[in-house]
Amino acid sequence: MSDAAQPTAAEVRAAAEAVKTALDRHLAAVERRSGEDDPAVYEAFNELAAAAEVYDELLYDRYDEVTPFEIPGAEEALPPYAGPEEPHALSVLIRRDYAVVEPQRLLAQAERVEAAEEGEAVGTGEDAASTVHGALGILFGEFEPDEIASRHKEFGLEEGDSTLWVTATDEPADPGEWLEAPFDEIDPEHVVCRFDVSAVFDEEQDETEDDEDGEDGEDGDEDADASDRGRGR
Repeated sequence: MSDAAQPTAAEVRAAAEAVKTALDRHLAAVERRSGEDDPAVYEAFNELAAAAEVYDELLYDRYDEVTPFEIPGAEEALPPYAGPEEPHALSVLIRRDYAVVEPQRLLAQAERVEAAEEGEAVGTGEDAASTVHGALGILFGEFEPDEIASRHKEFGLEEGDSTLWVTATDEPADPGEWLEAPFDEIDPEHVVCRFDVSAVFDEEQDETEDDEDGEDGEDGDEDADASDRGRGR
């Protein structure tokens, strides 16, 4: 950036004052919060994030310095809930990722399902699953997704990231309305809550434990269970 385009010292100072004001407003909103999803807190949070981002940019442009803290941008957080106060319907959106780590175990489980359905001994049915994608179709057709999630190791699968969103609406969707594109047109302002599970959270925890081990020489606790790694709204 050229010298002519650089912000003035007064502009940087004004941005710093804006951060202080936004910080005071955020604290006041937190102190007055009426519940876990108080929209005033989210609004104050977004204002603080925006003010901090402006200050950080101006500080860098003027003095080639950065702030020692990081406030997530407003776009990284869910907006304040603006859905119906008394929802008459809800949608639960779930995505779970898996890695196929033991294909032979997956194929064997699918073969058992086919054999049981056809009344044949395992390994004798002509239609027994012989491909991974065919085995997946058989198993997910036989078992509920929650059962596969709880028994994934039996099926040769390894858990990856997962997310669960609960959205509220005034009325249920018409039958068949969203089946072709179930995750399209989700209004973020109608999200009641969201829970994420990711190996990234384990890595963050491991880094913290490694730092603690370096200080006291003691081993950290074992990795938390997936339910403990969930990040809510």
